[in-house]
Amino acid sequence: MSAPARGARRARVRALAKINLDLRVLGKRPDGYHELRTIFQTISLADTIDIAFTRSPRTVIEIEDPLQLADNLAVRAARLALDTMGVSGRVALRLVKRIPMGAGLGGGSSDAAAVLLALPVLAGKFIPLPVLAQMAADLGSDVPFFLVGGAAVGIGRGTEIFPLPDAPSRTGVLAVPDVHVSTAEAYRRLSPRLTTESEQNKIFSFQSLASAGGVSETGCNDFEAVVMEQYPQLALLKKRLERAGAAPALMSGSGSAVFGLFRTRDQSFRARNALSGEKAVGISLVNRTRYRAMWWRALQEHIEQKLWPPPSRYAR
Repeated sequence: MSAPARGARRARVRALAKINLDLRVLGKRPDGYHELRTIFQTISLADTIDIAFTRSPRTVIEIEDPLQLADNLAVRAARLALDTMGVSGRVALRLVKRIPMGAGLGGGSSDAAAVLLALPVLAGKFIPLPVLAQMAADLGSDVPFFLVGGAAVGIGRGTEIFPLPDAPSRTGVLAVPDVHVSTAEAYRRLSPRLTTESEQNKIFSFQSLASAGGVSETGCNDFEAVVMEQYPQLALLKKRLERAGAAPALMSGSGSAVFGLFRTRDQSFRARNALSGEKAVGISLVNRTRYRAMWWRALQEHIEQKLWPPPSRYAR
């Protein structure tokens, strides 16, 4: 990728990963998707994206991507944002990946949301949050959540987002084994086990959890039943985290990442050391206040007010 043009507006932003503090899969919808009830939570693990924008008569989007993905969501987000704003220009993206792909951590979705938030600021335009949310939903089911951050309920396909109040931060351990879980296959194996009776029970227990603020020591992930049956090493990893004192210990999304949350940093540190043979990292929960502050810092030279979504100082 060639260097950004002189005079380009630039920003370096962090795209945070997410975990699911609770995930219930209900029946299949008429559109072919499954109805979900989940609680998303942003965590400290993050990709880094350098974004440069230069106005020009012709649109060119370039990306330096270590994974060399043929269909990169960040590129699709940049094109969608330019089309929505009615702006042409050169967009240069440099992506440093730290969030493992295909682990249920939403890395690609977070990258896309980061571009949707940052590019209008650099281009001197403003896209209202409801419009951004629809754009995000068109890109992928997890993308709308990353326009909000913190803890939030997701329903429908996961695209209908309802923020939860900030809770005290907690530390944890995230383990990502060398297992690739197919989300489509996980849904296929889970579907025959879904019943109307279990659906009503799931909705009731989920509502109780959400009304209590979303953080529970006994969370649930419906995918665990079929994924851990197929990959017993994930079930063993969960048990090791529980023995280390994690409450809860859960798989994120359809896997393969497994996380444990702890009451103290010391517990987290000991648990991480106990998983020395695994790909394990320490994490902390990032609430909405910290999430927005992170964005305002990253874009501070391009914004004048700390509003959400961040408004551009170049807007006319």
